[in-house]
Amino acid sequence: MELHIVLLEPEIPQNTGSIGRTCMAIAARLHLIKPLGFSLEDKYLKRAGLDYWKDLDVEIHESWYAFTTAYPDAPLWYFTTKASRRHDEVKYGERVFLVFGKETAGIPDMLLKKAVENCVRIPLLERARSLNLSVAVGVAAFEALRQGRFAGLSESDPEGRLFNNLPEFP
Repeated sequence: MELHIVLLEPEIPQNTGSIGRTCMAIAARLHLIKPLGFSLEDKYLKRAGLDYWKDLDVEIHESWYAFTTAYPDAPLWYFTTKASRRHDEVKYGERVFLVFGKETAGIPDMLLKKAVENCVRIPLLERARSLNLSVAVGVAAFEALRQGRFAGLSESDPEGRLFNNLPEFP
């Protein structure tokens, strides 16, 4: 599966760092669309991404237009609280781009209105406005990966870390 995570104008470096770590761990490309609410040298971005940031497949785009020009045929799925269809009710396919908006405003309505059929939501309680961006990305990414049967990802602990580190009990 070719998985792409697209962050449209992310604002919080800790969220983007955490998302970067997730992307590296699942072999997804991260697309950051400017303007960003932080510097790519931000210490909080690096801290949240730990030492994984250097191994991350990341692309920076100057604008939404630049991104869509670079990927004109990308199958885009827009994650928004305004959608009626759940994220697990669609078939993502072998190549998928999951799009998320900025933390404070989400994806602009003008983009959503052009692609209503590709808007999906993560189900929540009515009283919950939304999930944290990094949590939402994880939920969405793992649903797409589940549909692809987690191709290419390890399903076991080859080093036996759990059982090799258990203390002896009397």
